[in-house]
Amino acid sequence: MSRHGRVLVAMSGGVDSSVTAALLHEQGYEVVGITMKTWDYTSSGVRTGKEVGCCSLESMNDARAVAVRLGFPHFIVDIREEFGDWVIERFTEEYLAGRTPNPCILCNTHIKWAALLRRADRLGCDYIATGHYARIRYDESLGRYVISRGRDLNKDQSYVLWGIAQEHLARTLLPLGDYTKPEIRRMAAEMGFERLAQKPDSYEICFIPDNDYRRFLRQRVPDLDRKVGPGKFVLKDGTVVGTHRGYPFYTIGQRHGLGLALGYPAYVTHIDSETNTITVGPREELLRQRLVARQINLVKYPDLREERPAIGKIRYKDEGAPCLVWQEGDALHVAFAEPRPAITPGQAVVLYEGDDVLAGGWIHEVLDTEDTPATAAAKNLS
Repeated sequence: MSRHGRVLVAMSGGVDSSVTAALLHEQGYEVVGITMKTWDYTSSGVRTGKEVGCCSLESMNDARAVAVRLGFPHFIVDIREEFGDWVIERFTEEYLAGRTPNPCILCNTHIKWAALLRRADRLGCDYIATGHYARIRYDESLGRYVISRGRDLNKDQSYVLWGIAQEHLARTLLPLGDYTKPEIRRMAAEMGFERLAQKPDSYEICFIPDNDYRRFLRQRVPDLDRKVGPGKFVLKDGTVVGTHRGYPFYTIGQRHGLGLALGYPAYVTHIDSETNTITVGPREELLRQRLVARQINLVKYPDLREERPAIGKIRYKDEGAPCLVWQEGDALHVAFAEPRPAITPGQAVVLYEGDDVLAGGWIHEVLDTEDTPATAAAKNLS
């Protein structure tokens, strides 16, 4: 019997998850490693000459080698069907609805944690662990588990974890939250995993290794170009200024690849999937101050019915900005102190109180910048 219990560690074959397993092993946990095969590389339609990402044979072998070296069991589990139903189908549907999805959050919320916990129960594991750079603590005064930013703000991944339920957080360990990435690479080398210590991070979507989502959509949806057809580029006042290939192939804030000559840099400011119309305009027309998020998850507090100041992030690499947030029914309303560029339906908004995640949700509606009591109050935060 271990001192701390039995933990199932998600191992991608990268340096972060490998050091996660090693740290927990050193701390006295009984470690079981698991690598989840979420997609089939051969079905991606890409031939780069080398498999990449967490589902490649090389990555699986790297994960197994760490387990063998440290002397704990390792399993490979095929969850392609679960992953396809939840992540790939939702990814495709969101683009076809004129929104821009975030598949990593979908994977964490609906696949990775749920699938890990099901396997943990079958294997008699008390906990699951991943190599995310974030922290979890139990706040006794609140009676809730709270997600916080990782110490390494350059690698902080709390943004992609907002959707994890309280009962799942209660069984989750994130050992890397108190370390920086350079420290983790040094630790890997000191542990004898020199090659893993130099292994580059993977930034592409795992099922789109070439980062070409347009190619992926065409592969997933037969005759997509014909079905969506060419559409109109219009200005805010409705003036037609050009034609485009079809609304799914564009995203809010996109500037390059529009093929327009308007005498000023033009950006995609709105996508109407029903009419296949894309509105373009100067950068200032990207600015919005309010949004409504749905499919929310409340993390730090059980409700946010009273207006509360927060820092709101509207994308992973966003530094965040002051805002007011309040809950109405099953929706979160957010009013920023200053207008933000390219608030994008389909992306997530994550609200912070200091380093703690207050809540998160999927951006459902973006509202025009105008003076309201909420925006007037929010301006006092800046």
